[in-house]
Amino acid sequence: MTAAVMASDGSYDPVISKLITSLKDAESLSDEQDLGFLQNLLQSKELNALVTVHSKVAKVNKDDRIAPLLSASMQVLVEVLEMLAPRCHISPLCREIFHLLQTPHLQSILLAHDAVAQKDFYPHLPEIPIEVDEDEETIKIVQLVKSNEPLCAGAQSAEPIVGATIKTDEETGKIIIARIMHGGAADRSGLIHVGDEVIEVNNINVEGKTPGDVLSILQNSEGTITFKLVPSDGKLDQRESKVRVKAYFDYEPENDPYIPCKEAGLGFIRGDILHIVSQDDSYWWQARKEGEKTTRAGLIPSRALQERRILHERSAKETNGETKTENDDFDREMIATYEEVAKLYPRPGVCRPIVLLGAPGIGRNELKRRLVARDPEKYKSPVPYTTRPMRSGEVAGREYLFVSREKMESDIANGKFIEYGEYKGHLYGTSGESVKSIVNAGCVCVLSPHYQALKSLRTAQLKPFIVHIRPPQFDQLKQTRTKARARSTFDETNSRGFTDEEFSEMIKSAERINFLYGHFCDDEILNGDLTDAFEKLVNLANKAETEPLWAPASWVQ
Repeated sequence: MTAAVMASDGSYDPVISKLITSLKDAESLSDEQDLGFLQNLLQSKELNALVTVHSKVAKVNKDDRIAPLLSASMQVLVEVLEMLAPRCHISPLCREIFHLLQTPHLQSILLAHDAVAQKDFYPHLPEIPIEVDEDEETIKIVQLVKSNEPLCAGAQSAEPIVGATIKTDEETGKIIIARIMHGGAADRSGLIHVGDEVIEVNNINVEGKTPGDVLSILQNSEGTITFKLVPSDGKLDQRESKVRVKAYFDYEPENDPYIPCKEAGLGFIRGDILHIVSQDDSYWWQARKEGEKTTRAGLIPSRALQERRILHERSAKETNGETKTENDDFDREMIATYEEVAKLYPRPGVCRPIVLLGAPGIGRNELKRRLVARDPEKYKSPVPYTTRPMRSGEVAGREYLFVSREKMESDIANGKFIEYGEYKGHLYGTSGESVKSIVNAGCVCVLSPHYQALKSLRTAQLKPFIVHIRPPQFDQLKQTRTKARARSTFDETNSRGFTDEEFSEMIKSAERINFLYGHFCDDEILNGDLTDAFEKLVNLANKAETEPLWAPASWVQ
């Protein structure tokens, strides 16, 4: 028989050597064929390699266990990106690191690292059932320190108690936990769950009492509050969701007659970014404002509830005799509640188009002209098409691309224009291909379209940065335009100043645009003083190019 199998480093593996020695001792007592099989197996290179690997792994696990330094490296990467973003336009090194950290391969490595560090690969086994005497009821006693969290009393609605809400069970009449407020005292304790039955509060039996009675007990308690509870059959998952939404309406919980508890509500204004931590309730979500330090979540109306309210308000306005135009707008536009958003990070060589939205005459075209003139190699605006005849001094392809009416109508029918319209018997429009060609060339496309073209522009392919150019109050609007000797854009045949009626129409149109499309805008500029307005536009253009900004989640996926 050959000598024992040698390990990879040249030494004999002690375990296999011992086994072969045992085989030699048993040669006279065993079948020769069986001994030959075992001998060949023990001397095989494959088995020796497996034993060597096993020994090394066992040694690492025993003596040199490696622990991860952190388990959220992707979160650190996001924080680093946010720190680098404002410096990218200053330092080439920061810009290079900024783009490197966004590469899919690096981010995939960090995601895999976090999954291993958090042991997400472990199987999730069901909890071991606890055998309980059928005649006995499991009771848990929970102590919480009374805080300044909201306490409310009401009818049969849910009322907050130390970061939870209670209600009367319709079938049994018992007091049960209806909702756990994320970040509240009950949630932080990890001991109170939805569905738990409340038996006693501070040694006072609550059988037959109302939620209002229980809250009175709590309000009259000092220091530590002791709950005696019967655990619910199942525990609902209290992990926070990662959903962020942009609010498309203002909300004041103190003026909401239907919220379960006004003090537990979270107020916000249109444009706020909200972190939705729970959507378990069909009517009331739990949320925090993004970036705020508070840990306790507040109640906000769910999308379904808010949509129902908006539809009800529209029906009421129609019943009260609103004008046909307003009703047509209601029927045409989406019901604006929330839109899921995510951070959109700048990418090298890919520039977001700048879309200047606003009322006619407000100065969008002048702001666009100044931005393009500031850096013609970087900022470009597509040349519009028209069917009107070329005027004296105009050059084809500079002011307009002049085409026949038949050609333009055919292209409109084939969906080649992102916007078009008719003015004094002539068609005007901007082709989608001209916008894409500027973007594909690595330039910033600057547009000042009619507001109805926004739906065609606001796509995942273009990812525009939309700025609403708004007028100041009437007196300032008239004063600044008169001082600058601004010429009316409402009259192409005569060079004259704006009339008071045109100023009023400008303000009314701006309000209408804000109502219909304002929630889609990333920012706004009040165009009172043109110099100040242009300076802000330049800052916003740099921001869109260098900083991670909130955008529809579908644009990021």
